[in-house]
Amino acid sequence: MNHINDLIDYINKGTSPFHAVLEVKRRLDKLGYKELKMGEEWIVEKGSKYYISPYPTCCFIFDVSKNFEEKDGFRIIASHTDSPCFRIKPSPEITENNYMKLNTEVYGGPILNTWFDRPLSLAGKVAIKSNDVFKPEIQYIDLEKAILTIPNLAIHMNREINKGVEINKQIDVLPLIGLLNEELNKDNYFMDYLADRLDVSVDQILDFDLYMYVMDESMIIGLNDEFISAPRLDDLAMVHASITALLESIPETGVNCVALFDNEEIGSKTKQGADSTLFAMVLERFAECLYSNKSNFNRALFTSTFMISADGAHALHPNKPQKHDPTNRPELGKGIVVKLSGNHSYVTDSESIAIFQQLCQEANVPFQKFVNHSNETGGKTLGPIASSYIPIRAVDVGHPTLAMHSAKELIACSDHLDIIKIFNKFFTF
Repeated sequence: MNHINDLIDYINKGTSPFHAVLEVKRRLDKLGYKELKMGEEWIVEKGSKYYISPYPTCCFIFDVSKNFEEKDGFRIIASHTDSPCFRIKPSPEITENNYMKLNTEVYGGPILNTWFDRPLSLAGKVAIKSNDVFKPEIQYIDLEKAILTIPNLAIHMNREINKGVEINKQIDVLPLIGLLNEELNKDNYFMDYLADRLDVSVDQILDFDLYMYVMDESMIIGLNDEFISAPRLDDLAMVHASITALLESIPETGVNCVALFDNEEIGSKTKQGADSTLFAMVLERFAECLYSNKSNFNRALFTSTFMISADGAHALHPNKPQKHDPTNRPELGKGIVVKLSGNHSYVTDSESIAIFQQLCQEANVPFQKFVNHSNETGGKTLGPIASSYIPIRAVDVGHPTLAMHSAKELIACSDHLDIIKIFNKFFTF
């Protein structure tokens, strides 16, 4: 269960996309990976390991085989560091009826009612005034304290709640942070608190990217300890699996690569998201250090490069089986899910699924297939987005998940162990 306990530890540390990447970089640094900076010259050698983090919520990691030849390509596993949550707005303080609240906006598509009545905290990035206008000082902060909660309205005042009540995103989900008293600055209480935690004055704080997260303990549950109940499993479980496999693997040929993108939950169309030229730029620049010319790199892309887009997949719900396709119904603990879609919201095609199925067979790991019920509109992954910039063979996979986008999601321990096995096989086959 070492990998399961390590997953829980990683999720507990990855309280924001910034912290998810910081923890990955800490692990890479510990094992001797060299960081390459976008503004510097790159020197890449066979048998060496590198990472590039152009922006603090994305990271691209490369492990070059000591046997690399120019006919070799890349083995890529892509996932994302963000999860549905709430972001703190500027000038966030709201005071009403002796209550102190924070103004928030919804990030992505969380199941809103799962955030009520939970202990909540904040994590993210703060920009602080510096001597260089174009280089503000950046501090990353995790309050690691339950300072917030979103209280439900009592059922006595909301008799229809169990029949389904629409949640107003500007009114109903504003978190309570405290009670007014004479010692507090009612117009700046949160900024005063933030400045005190950062040991700066309020006027030094220029702006921030702060996200709410649930402080409920991530844990192993079930009669036979078969489940993991945790926040942010979508998609930090896939980040963890890909990084774990990369660090455990030694490439025989080519280059092993893990690509961590941000902003998948809001469409990926940002500079650090999959729907940008960033990864293609990084990949081409890295290839310039390995291939004698661009033609050899392009040939390697089409002949020996493959990408796994790794994101959570929908498991058959125990109480709502009618929401699923009648013949393709992935279950928890029954194997890794390959995702298909006739409208190409997943990147999988018959060739790429054949490749992945054979990898599963080589790793002695079961697999399942998922397609949406024809009356349901499914989500979209970063797979088809990233492959539109780098047109390589690719497949969309993930382990089956219940309560996706809830404040606490659920997966099977065995599925996470299995996907690490497959990723290991992918990086060494």
